[in-house]
Amino acid sequence: MGGPASQVWTAESYDRNARFVSDLASEVVGWLAPQPGERILDLGCGDGAVTARLRDLGAHVIGCDISDSLLAAARARGLDVRRADGHELPFDAEFDAVFSNAALHWMTEPEKVVAGIRRALKPGGRFVAEFGGHGNVAAIMTALRAAAGTFDGDVTIATPWFYPTDKEYAAMLEAAGFQVRRAGLFPRPTPLPTGMEGWLGTFRGVFFEQFGARRAEVLGYVVDLLRPSLCDRAGNWHADYVRLRIEAHLA
Repeated sequence: MGGPASQVWTAESYDRNARFVSDLASEVVGWLAPQPGERILDLGCGDGAVTARLRDLGAHVIGCDISDSLLAAARARGLDVRRADGHELPFDAEFDAVFSNAALHWMTEPEKVVAGIRRALKPGGRFVAEFGGHGNVAAIMTALRAAAGTFDGDVTIATPWFYPTDKEYAAMLEAAGFQVRRAGLFPRPTPLPTGMEGWLGTFRGVFFEQFGARRAEVLGYVVDLLRPSLCDRAGNWHADYVRLRIEAHLA
């Protein structure tokens, strides 16, 4: 995942608490429709679960990410992966397609990311991605911001993500020379197999660390705020996901 330097990923935590991220990638892979022999860059490849899927469909795939732990897990799958920041992609006209799943919302200078994607593509290449869109985890973000205010925390750590509308992101791509073929926002309430505490620990652990000895108290406060809207009567938690999916091509 390309992301803020403060976000620390571990392959073990990601596999335990966030495996649904790769499990739910079928629709965006369908939009990509990888062809045998194509060269594809998987931007924000994480532990390589989806990258391996693209490879198994016959594409020549290179993954890139900034997490050493996730890259090690991807290499253990036999994948060709590189350490590269999505804001500073080092590729030049090398790929038939750039693909990204659940990573671009961590890259908070999107114009730099789009420029690097354009540069990485061959003429006529395509860009297909899915990531958090406008309204994604809105309840969770509100609860985190409330906790920052109540416990005198740093609110800038609470919600470090880029969640654009489909029109906003399409306009950004078009300004960079892409032709957008299709784009949309898709609400997707997502079951959390290890509950809200597991999700918060994986994706916002750094937010709670700032509270030191009060960490458990603040975490409990956020979970209690979210319980009425995101936990059903049987105790099953869901995250209020909204995904932005997009396909764009270079002339």
